[in-house]
Amino acid sequence: MLFLVFGLPLTRPVEFRAVLQRGNRVQVPKLVRWEFKLEPSQVLRIRVGRVSVYGRSEYFFGRMNKDGRITIPKLTVDLLEDMFEGESLVGKVLEVQLAPSGSAGS
Repeated sequence: MLFLVFGLPLTRPVEFRAVLQRGNRVQVPKLVRWEFKLEPSQVLRIRVGRVSVYGRSEYFFGRMNKDGRITIPKLTVDLLEDMFEGESLVGKVLEVQLAPSGSAGS
């Protein structure tokens, strides 16, 4: 039998895919926000990279906005675009990993 437990704090990395929106933002799925009780004040270690491209990702620390979006720093987006010959990432699918800010793994 499968039990879903909601309301646990983020203690391990969680991955999902999201489309890069205007303003360098990605939407955190509601299920992830509910499952881990993510708060806008919580600092997260965030990894973003293109889907199906191994080893090409960037890390940064950030927080989620009240509307459930994370703004990716311009420098991080520029570094990712440079890896792909300057191709704009807006509208592209990104692999996103959220982890507690204190985790040193992966």
